[in-house]
Amino acid sequence: MTVMDLTEKAGLAGKYDVVVAGAGPAGICCAVAAAREGAKVALVERYGVVGGNLTAGYVGPILGMVGKGTMRDEIVKLLGVPDNDMIGVTGKAHDFENAKIVLSEFLDNENIDVYLQSQVASVLKDGNRIRGIVAATNEGLLAIEGQVVVDATGDAVVSYLAGAGIGKGREDGLMQPVTLEFTIDGVDESCGVICIGDVDEVELNGMKFLDYCRKCAGEGKLPANLAAVRLHPTTVPGQRQVNTTQVNGVDITDAGSIFKAELELRRQIPVLMEFFHKYLPGYENCRCISSGTTTGVRESRRVMGDYVITAEELASGCRFGDVIVHKAEFIVDIHNPAGAGQAEEKIQYCKPYDLPYRCFLPRGIEGLLVAGRCISGTHRAHASYRVMSICMAMGEAVGIAAALSAKSGCTPRELDVHILQKEMESKGIDLLSE
Repeated sequence: MTVMDLTEKAGLAGKYDVVVAGAGPAGICCAVAAAREGAKVALVERYGVVGGNLTAGYVGPILGMVGKGTMRDEIVKLLGVPDNDMIGVTGKAHDFENAKIVLSEFLDNENIDVYLQSQVASVLKDGNRIRGIVAATNEGLLAIEGQVVVDATGDAVVSYLAGAGIGKGREDGLMQPVTLEFTIDGVDESCGVICIGDVDEVELNGMKFLDYCRKCAGEGKLPANLAAVRLHPTTVPGQRQVNTTQVNGVDITDAGSIFKAELELRRQIPVLMEFFHKYLPGYENCRCISSGTTTGVRESRRVMGDYVITAEELASGCRFGDVIVHKAEFIVDIHNPAGAGQAEEKIQYCKPYDLPYRCFLPRGIEGLLVAGRCISGTHRAHASYRVMSICMAMGEAVGIAAALSAKSGCTPRELDVHILQKEMESKGIDLLSE
């Protein structure tokens, strides 16, 4: 890539205690938690709507579990979806249009300055200390200064630009495939199958549903890379949220690859609709009514932090003295980077585990915290904690940490984690139960 020297002045948008980049599940909870601590907060979002995968990404149901008392419970209640603790998800996909309203109100109630359609372009640094970000906006470049910056971009954009250590994918560099979720209606509830994923034992035509789909793919009724058909219920009877489209070999941090991946995903929707009409009882008259407005990304950059957590620790239900997310739980859900279905033949289940504060501190960078799927962990560990319930709990914990750091004038690394834990527990967040 040719590098050009460009000089353009950035206007100063404002000075804040906490600047949060990314208004997805982690970023929203982070911004609100910091504001509730009394911090002056800016939230910077590249899309024209807040919510990330809760809105623009069209992802539902909300997967994963965490301990009691986190903001995750507040968000789920706002979205009006039932919990199903038996499978670790909200029982149904939420109403995405309603989510755009209630999540915006959720932020507005806390007097947070939200910058929409503002993409992080660079960072402000003094040595190894980050002092804010520069956003590309419709006004040009705007500098947004903060005592503490939180990277909740999912793709670790701030951390990457700040020079943090970055990991990507598994040992061969391949990452989990991208997907575009869409919604269909007109499903006959008396016989239309529901399949939440590879842990689901639901049957069709006398065999496990996903085995039936693989059989259809083998017979040419379905493209081979779409053999894992996941059909989630929504809050509206007769609807299904479809999590099936797939493109492998995509690095979403490579700007030149995004359009082709997006186009291929959209081309797959009518292919799947034809399969539903012909081969799924109850789906004969279904129709696609809406889809995500952005590519759904499972995996991209991971920030290398003071501690790198592993899937083996998660599977064993690890506990840490500097815990800030407690009793997180989800399977090690690795969508095959090189094909359909799961990457591993046997699903790795996890006992409820902790995430330590050290995983949220980018190694060698001061004034910066991370939250969401880009925290410090291995490829396999990431496949468990990347889901939205856990990301919400991460965001809340980091938002409190950022506000406490700004208030005391210390960096997040200098913050006494016991003070952070005490503040979290005072809000009813469980960090101790077995």
